[in-house]
Amino acid sequence: MFIEQPPWVYRVIFSGAVWRQPGKEKCVYLTFDDGPVPEVTPWVLDLLDTFHLKATFFCVGDNVRKYPEIYRMIRERGHRVGNHTHNHIQGIRFRSKNYLANVEKAAEWIRSDLFRPPHGHMRYPQLSGLKKKYRIVMWDVVTRDYSPHMTSQGVFNVVKKYTRNGSIIVFHDSLKAVDRMKEALPQSLEWLLKQGYQFKVL
Repeated sequence: MFIEQPPWVYRVIFSGAVWRQPGKEKCVYLTFDDGPVPEVTPWVLDLLDTFHLKATFFCVGDNVRKYPEIYRMIRERGHRVGNHTHNHIQGIRFRSKNYLANVEKAAEWIRSDLFRPPHGHMRYPQLSGLKKKYRIVMWDVVTRDYSPHMTSQGVFNVVKKYTRNGSIIVFHDSLKAVDRMKEALPQSLEWLLKQGYQFKVL
């Protein structure tokens, strides 16, 4: 559970970030990390069109640089975008000055006031610096679709077990996740809709 739904202690440590939206309404916020990539992101966009749903894509700057046409597809289809660093780097492994510079390099390609740190890892000075310009968005449910130790059914089970009102849910439009995500995402969307959840965009 520590991974799938971070405990309150972790949320307190990064209290300046958004982990979950207010839970009064039966709604969820669907997000995707690590794209865009041509092998996965267009498929996700087509699926969302089928369900008439919108999401937020936290994009890696270098992927946007390499695949600007797919990034344009995300924007043109009415989805929100966020900054996910330029090279998908973890803040705890970099000096704050270098980490913030990498985020700003991504900002040259991604125009957004939203930021999500890869793996959710940041040093406190990095959080403080980024809060001046960005709304830091974490998650309430991470599906772990990226893990080779998970099955598609396991990913779907995470969604069913941990989703609640106001949940920010993370899938990945990445090659590492594609096999599990392609099965689990349609199942999850159908299930969430049947449960009466509305989908909102951050």
